[in-house]
Amino acid sequence: MITHLSKTEGGKQTLRGTVVSDRMDKTVIVEVVRRKKHPRYHKFVKHTRRFKAHDAENRYHAGDTVTIRESRPFSREKRWVVVGFVAKTTVAQNEEMGEKGIAA
Repeated sequence: MITHLSKTEGGKQTLRGTVVSDRMDKTVIVEVVRRKKHPRYHKFVKHTRRFKAHDAENRYHAGDTVTIRESRPFSREKRWVVVGFVAKTTVAQNEEMGEKGIAA
């Protein structure tokens, strides 16, 4: 599972997630999955959140794992910027994820 990392310079939060959409110009949607233990039932619960992040060079594509950091507002909903590349999924993994999405 992909989780949040830590606070960096000036208290700006850094997160790691997967790019789920790159259709907008200079913007990617990054999905961050966090696992938290439920206080009563002691079961790990998955929390998913999507962030719009600035990608100035349109370098990142769906399936890439990236690191994003808080920044100044670029638009009404975009307040994050992509700062690093972590991993790239292969074509086989993308097809497998697509098949699971169709079957579900």
